[in-house]
Amino acid sequence: MRVGFRQGRIADASRPNWDGDGPRPIDWFAWYPAAEGATEASLPVTPWPQEWFKAGPVALDAPLAANGLCPLVVYSHGTGCNGLQVEWLARELAARGFIVVGINHHGNNNAAPFRAEGFLCSWERPRDVSMLIDHLLPHPAFAGRIDADRIYAVGYSLGGVTVALLLGAIMIRSPFAPGANLGRGPREFPDLVDHLPRLMETSQVFRDSWARMSDSYHDPRIKAALLLAPGRSVQGFSDESVAAIDVPTHIMVGGADALLPSARWLQERLKRSAFDIVADDAGHYVFLPESTELGRNADPASCVDPASVNRGAVHRTVIEAALKLFMA
Repeated sequence: MRVGFRQGRIADASRPNWDGDGPRPIDWFAWYPAAEGATEASLPVTPWPQEWFKAGPVALDAPLAANGLCPLVVYSHGTGCNGLQVEWLARELAARGFIVVGINHHGNNNAAPFRAEGFLCSWERPRDVSMLIDHLLPHPAFAGRIDADRIYAVGYSLGGVTVALLLGAIMIRSPFAPGANLGRGPREFPDLVDHLPRLMETSQVFRDSWARMSDSYHDPRIKAALLLAPGRSVQGFSDESVAAIDVPTHIMVGGADALLPSARWLQERLKRSAFDIVADDAGHYVFLPESTELGRNADPASCVDPASVNRGAVHRTVIEAALKLFMA
């Protein structure tokens, strides 16, 4: 089956952008089964280093295939990544009848300048996903074609934290608050903690968001979730909220990933969860797309795996797990 692709932007008028001068932007990218006869071409390049990663052909803005309801999978990216990087999973699921939509989280994606607020306030991200679902159900390209009883979520790294919040986890402490002792910031923003006092003093938008840290972002429409190397922020969840989650969840992580303890912490508290190490020597970035030579030269940390790890083989394992989980 040919795979269609389209993209769009939502303006969330209920929340301001981090500058406080307009609505919060939410960019999205959708892969879906395309109508018969659709012509596939290279994936459009957007303002981020797409050329670092391999991508299969898509039929740009093609009509949806004409047969029945489609399950929906929403994807939340990792810290400093973007929604296009689910392409390797999205194309395979779309070819099997799924609509898969990746999202860019404002201030925390590499298609726009990073903002400390976007890294500090991870609890804004699940609201992005819920609004995206609200937007897609009546969208002209998909209206009447999404099976509202089969909505699933995939999250990578901080996206795994996002999806856990959507399942009902409650954040009771920030990993970057004083005394949290989980580091000064990710590699994309190594001095992140230094920005917290300034933002508290100068930004009303930030203070309003910080006050929402422990709100519930549970979205009961999500019926199963795949978490790929969920981030350290999961250890800021209350144990009680995680134990109350009653949604089938599969956690997958590399055996050499520094976040492996966080993934185990979460899985031990989720009563309906499976857990897999995808490869003993795999690191954190094995869930990004396979890399081009340009990517391997430009950013070996995220594009080059140990010789013992076949990123494509890991992806095939994840695809099989996703199909099993979402077609159960």
